[in-house]
Amino acid sequence: MTGVRYDVAVIGGGVVGVAIARELLAHELRVAIVEASDDVGDGTSKANTAILHTGFDASPGTLESRLVRRGSELLAEYAGVTGIPVERTGALMVAWTPDELAALPGLRAKAGRNGYPSCQLIDAAAVYRQVPALGPGALGGMTVPDEAIICPWTTTLALATEARMRGADLLLGHRVERVEAGGASTVLHTDAGRVEATWVVNAAGLGSDEIDRSFGFDRFTVTPRRGELLVFDKLARPLAPTIVLPVPSKMGKGVLVSPTIYGNVMLGPTAEDLTDKTATATSEAGLAFLRGRAEQLMPRLLEEEVTATYAGLRAAVDHGDYLIECSAELRYLLVGGIRSTGLSSSMGVAEYVRDRLREGGAELTPKASLPAPPRVPNIGEAFRRPYQDSALIAGDPEYGRIVCFCERVSAGEIRDAFASPIPPTTLDGLRRRTRALNGRCQGFYCGAEVSARLDAAVTPS
Repeated sequence: MTGVRYDVAVIGGGVVGVAIARELLAHELRVAIVEASDDVGDGTSKANTAILHTGFDASPGTLESRLVRRGSELLAEYAGVTGIPVERTGALMVAWTPDELAALPGLRAKAGRNGYPSCQLIDAAAVYRQVPALGPGALGGMTVPDEAIICPWTTTLALATEARMRGADLLLGHRVERVEAGGASTVLHTDAGRVEATWVVNAAGLGSDEIDRSFGFDRFTVTPRRGELLVFDKLARPLAPTIVLPVPSKMGKGVLVSPTIYGNVMLGPTAEDLTDKTATATSEAGLAFLRGRAEQLMPRLLEEEVTATYAGLRAAVDHGDYLIECSAELRYLLVGGIRSTGLSSSMGVAEYVRDRLREGGAELTPKASLPAPPRVPNIGEAFRRPYQDSALIAGDPEYGRIVCFCERVSAGEIRDAFASPIPPTTLDGLRRRTRALNGRCQGFYCGAEVSARLDAAVTPS
């Protein structure tokens, strides 16, 4: 955007980037969100396990532990205000071997050191009372009562929408290709033009190491870690009343079984380190591995229909903690290494970034007043949807006219998505705002009508 000089440019329109922009815009600042994609939340933020973590299993004393705990509290409160669907399902960590069983007391103590004293050890009989569909052989478990499932799509959308309401310029389709740092401001050369800012916050996720090197650093390397997942039909939901966690090993956190906020059951993720930061396709080997894990963890899942498979890339780094560092002389702040806990920690990270910028010399004057937070569309299965609301339908029959029958998405919801402050421009963007095309038929029935509505909304008249 030539001719405009921002106080802060936040590179990255994922959940962490938009949370930072929203927090900074509680102050008298001009802020741009610079995002390579054509939508917010279109990278790692759209394809994760969608769990609102307590931080019970983080490494005690780390910045990650602190910010996950704080961020989880803030996001749970924010969800209540904005309508982001959250279900406090709790979680159950299950031990399948003697070594895993022996590790549980230490994991409970670790949770306590992270400020979460609510975990309890239970025996095998209690494990099966909680989750009767588990495969044979469980030896015991540990409960995590406050783990929850959340909608990652509307979380990012709510934070980005509020950032817009507070004055952010949302520069979609602006991939940073070169950085010109030094002098009174920094110029970000993007494929859609120049963006000039006094301060730059690098929340670029998978690309954060490349941006960091553009500022002259060589602090870390991002390795794209592909996580593939299977999504089972809603009829499978009774099999997974809670999140079933594996006991972590030196190889990682492992494969979990979890209900989703949309009424399905999810199995995954895998963990495969790649070199290609765009490789979000699923693989035959990955899906075969997950079916094998289902055979062990919950064999009855394999009797249910798989409605979707997907893969996300996590920004794995060669560092044991979050990398949030301010370089005051360059007026540059790195937000790297956020990994899979970014959804839960995002609002905590935003507060931390705000404080580091202030310490670095940025002038942050609180605004006298702020607009009320937005309300996002409810797309959670456990809450009243528009098609179930007779009063809403009486006032506007479009909420009773179903377009996507698998997910019960109405014409009114699709219309509202296009009229929203950040409207979708692609089918995937519309899917994330409404659940259209997300069900059993994967758009076979409604795809033509949904596509036609998208074309009508994005094609100039």
